[in-house]
Amino acid sequence: MATAKPVTNGLDQVRDIIQRLQAPITDLPTLLALLCAPLAALGLLPPRFRDHNQNPLPDGAFKLGRHISSIQEAILLKIVPTWEQELRENDVLLLADQYFCPDSFWCATDEAGDIALLAYSTLLSTPLTVYSLRLLSRLTREYPIDRLFQAVFARKGSKSALSPHEYQKRSIQWEDCVQNIVSVPAKVANAALANKIAIPELLEHGAYFNNLCIRYEQLICSLSTAPLNSDIVSSVAYLLGKLVNVGVFPPTRPTSRSQPSFFLSTLSSIRGNLRALNGAQYASLWHEILDQLPSISTTQSILTSLFSSLSIGFDSDPGVGPNARVKAEASLLLDVVGHLGEARGELWDSITSITLSRGWTEWHARILVCWVAGAQSDNVDDATIGAWLSTVVDVWSSPDHIKYSLLSQHQYLTSLLLFTISYLPPSSPHLSSIGLSPTFISGVGTYISHNDQGVRLCGMLAAEVVAHRTGRELAFGDWDGDSPGKAWARNLRQKLQFRDIDALLDEDDVDIDVPTPAEQAQVQVTEGHPTQKPTIVLATESGYDSDDSLVGYQSEASSRSASPTPSELAEIEKEPTLNVGVKKVARPVYLAQLGELLRSQAGTQGKDDPHHADKIEMALNCAEELIRRKRNYGIELEENAVNLVYALVTLQDNYDLDNFESKRQAALNALVSCCPRKAAPCIIEQFFVNQYSISQRYVMLNAIAIGARELASLPMPPSASSIPADRPSFPSKLLPAHLHTKYLAAGDTNQIQQITDNLSRVAIDKTKSDDGDKVPGIARERRLRINQSSKITAVEPLKKNNQFPWQNAPPVKNTTFTEVAAEYFIIPFLNRFWVFIRDEQTREERTAHLSGRARYHGAGTGLILNPIVLSHFLSTMTVLVHAAQNAPEWLAIIAPEALEFALTVGTRPISLPDDDDEHSTVTGQSPEESARNKEASVLSASLELALIVLDGAKEVDDGRSLGLEHTALLMGTGEWAGTLFARLESGRKAEGGGGVQDIKLRRAAAGVLLKVDEITSKWRRSMIDSANI
Repeated sequence: MATAKPVTNGLDQVRDIIQRLQAPITDLPTLLALLCAPLAALGLLPPRFRDHNQNPLPDGAFKLGRHISSIQEAILLKIVPTWEQELRENDVLLLADQYFCPDSFWCATDEAGDIALLAYSTLLSTPLTVYSLRLLSRLTREYPIDRLFQAVFARKGSKSALSPHEYQKRSIQWEDCVQNIVSVPAKVANAALANKIAIPELLEHGAYFNNLCIRYEQLICSLSTAPLNSDIVSSVAYLLGKLVNVGVFPPTRPTSRSQPSFFLSTLSSIRGNLRALNGAQYASLWHEILDQLPSISTTQSILTSLFSSLSIGFDSDPGVGPNARVKAEASLLLDVVGHLGEARGELWDSITSITLSRGWTEWHARILVCWVAGAQSDNVDDATIGAWLSTVVDVWSSPDHIKYSLLSQHQYLTSLLLFTISYLPPSSPHLSSIGLSPTFISGVGTYISHNDQGVRLCGMLAAEVVAHRTGRELAFGDWDGDSPGKAWARNLRQKLQFRDIDALLDEDDVDIDVPTPAEQAQVQVTEGHPTQKPTIVLATESGYDSDDSLVGYQSEASSRSASPTPSELAEIEKEPTLNVGVKKVARPVYLAQLGELLRSQAGTQGKDDPHHADKIEMALNCAEELIRRKRNYGIELEENAVNLVYALVTLQDNYDLDNFESKRQAALNALVSCCPRKAAPCIIEQFFVNQYSISQRYVMLNAIAIGARELASLPMPPSASSIPADRPSFPSKLLPAHLHTKYLAAGDTNQIQQITDNLSRVAIDKTKSDDGDKVPGIARERRLRINQSSKITAVEPLKKNNQFPWQNAPPVKNTTFTEVAAEYFIIPFLNRFWVFIRDEQTREERTAHLSGRARYHGAGTGLILNPIVLSHFLSTMTVLVHAAQNAPEWLAIIAPEALEFALTVGTRPISLPDDDDEHSTVTGQSPEESARNKEASVLSASLELALIVLDGAKEVDDGRSLGLEHTALLMGTGEWAGTLFARLESGRKAEGGGGVQDIKLRRAAAGVLLKVDEITSKWRRSMIDSANI
């Protein structure tokens, strides 16, 4: 019992390592220590990581088959999504790769082979990522199928033969391995399409299976050097059958690189191995594998692909006389498939079915007959030739064949029949029986009576040749001329005088190069685009050259040393001896760590922290990437989204960091698009807090708008994350309100303004004739209903628990904007705005009797009701409403609420004018009149919002909901736009207008008038009837 205690402790230590790998890890040294211990126990730890093995495992504690899959799962699902960037930067990602694809130093060990076998199962049973595809690509290159076969059946530790029980166990392991291997391209393609990631070149369908075919042929070559039992051959044949099922044995020659072909990839290697010293053993193994195939259809697929590959590289006209290339290909068939003279019934049935039911070429006919004859001139198999001739005559004389086959099929079978007859001597009994056969005689009569002259010539030629070979006289004559089929008949009659089996072989005939589609494409590219260009030599004539008068002079040497180059400065900065005590800020791998870096300014050290600027810079550099990477990774993003919003919104550029604004904006955009249910309400709430500057409010509005368009899969602005950072966030706090627009940089609003301008232009350009593509009334009624939960909840049947927990989880569904538009974006924004404006107007009323600075002004500098911020708020609402057009709440809630909001902001006073306002002072207007005189930017933004709402209502249900259910609102909008348009036409100017702003205002007002007129003209009669009721 004392000896078992260390093992128990060791098992507990292994379980503790696995549990800690599945839980969050605080720092990189801890992670390295956890990863090193199991590898050291297996003897696969690279030497440079031995210092990190602080807690080695006892001998025998770590069981590879029992524990390695759990660690692989933890690495793929927990470690890599969080620590990949950190591991890559510190050049220690190899340690994680070692658990899937041990490097070449340990490739030959049994442990490395077992890890590779289990790696395929783990990688293919978990969601595939970029990291997983990289590992699969390495496994394909470093652990091919022949190495995996060795890992299953040929372990170094076992010298004795496998017992039946052990072979059965390993056979099951091999079948699982084959199943994983052949499923890689399909699963990779599905994952790449779903996740929009690139497929590595080695994992593309054609390249992967071509490489697999090459390695399979090398496996056969390596196994042929030693005697094998039938069980091992059966396992090798199992893989060949799987390759047939996935389509690597095409019936015709592939025409593109994406179509794999076994023989196109391996035929040249097969020829070379057949000529090697152990060529006989190699050919014998091929015979055994073909005999072990599970079905005749599998054998037929392989032989069909082999025959179609034989025709590659030949000329269109074989020529007259014995052809050594035909004999070489027949010898190849003899070596790979075997001799048909033996009692191989299934093989005979497969060959006859393939060769007699398809239209091959004359080359195939000559190769096939030479192969059937034995491919040896001194040993022609007359018995097999006779049996083959009888089979061919039966098909050739068939009435159905004569009546329905094409001319090419007739010529092929006639060639096959006559080439077979040419191999028989005139005294052969098989030839005599054919001449007197009723089947053949009736077939000739059917041919001669055929309507097609080419088909008649086939029967006439066969009858003449058979009669001549059997010593009889028969001559139909009329073989001269250019009529269809006569040239073919004359050419074939000449070729029948020679036998290809009598040709002499040399090396040139045996080495038949078969170019692959990729090689052919490369040749075409090389021929079309020469790689070398002619050298251009510029020679000047002897004589005067203006450069001859330029004479250099020597300057005095400077006592100053040369200034260091930027690369030298970077090296000096990285010098460890000069940075003693300087602590490098670690890259955050969890969102909680990111939040700590962003909130470090509010810590105990605050701005006195010497590393505060480095922390903020590191956080901004990796904020967007980390947030997007955690999108579908558990609930970590939901737990930290609110804290990150607070940290990013309140962040100040106190250190003049590079691209501060663009990086913060990109991080907030990512938060809204990746976690809309948490980030959007938080940003909306913070927007109405009075502590933020205009620049910070712009960032919040941009994040809401751009995040919404990303959720709705709408085109993003090209400058979504490129806000200029080399300008002050606000020009001055002392400028009067009407000068802020002049001096405030337009970079913050360009993104949203460009989107709203495009939306308005598209809406205005639509004509009244666009009435054919509208949503029908049934769809409108469905949109008006807000989905309610069913009163009866269906109970799903219990499913069988899978091996891995993530397989039981439902697939992750990304949130769309239509699901969250009303509940988390538009309605909360509008409700908080109404509450905010109520509070602001109440504060203004309380101080209305005061004067000067004692009087509160809700639209003062930097506040939300300021025209600058309010117009941008309206533009943001326009973007949100347009993106939510397909939401189920659009007609009933979003459209009327947004239209009422636009009408209210455009017509009602938002805030009392400031006493210091120059316009009101000069014109002498009352506060109420001045408040009603809106800024041009606010008016145009309100009209654009109304325009988008009306255009959406016209698109969804032809404006029926607004026209019949919100008639007063629709008519009020039209009256407002008409009055404003009439004033502009009469020459009156809006405050803050002029130039482009006037054009936008006129265009928006005209667009609203047009849309209201379209809707009212469509539903005017119903609107009148409903008003009377």
